[in-house]
Amino acid sequence: MDNDTKSFSGVGNRDADATDPALYYRAHIFCCTNRRPAGHPRGCCAERGSEELRDYMKEQAKKLGLKDVRVNAAGCLDRCELGPCVVIYPEGVWYSVHSKADVDEVLNVHVKQGGRVQRLMLQPDQRPPKG
Repeated sequence: MDNDTKSFSGVGNRDADATDPALYYRAHIFCCTNRRPAGHPRGCCAERGSEELRDYMKEQAKKLGLKDVRVNAAGCLDRCELGPCVVIYPEGVWYSVHSKADVDEVLNVHVKQGGRVQRLMLQPDQRPPKG
């Protein structure tokens, strides 16, 4: 492979190339706000309050002075059964947040302090509970 060609080995590969530009945002947070028809078997994050939680997260990020962090609405992230779902890049860490307290914890522990909120993290192979 020459210097102009990069390979990507798939999920979990987060290696940066020395020629990559600096990150525009230190953290980019995507909040699923997907809507499906009422009664859809997979449900949707919006039905579980994701839009309100996204708005709250945006407000809180500003209050915390996180100017290098962007909170965005996202369409379907394809994990609605586990939602409301949030994914934070560049790390690619997924969370299921259900309350303003969860949002506060993710912003403070993950975004501000660089830690992880284990109890809210979603694993790549995690599936919704059967029931």
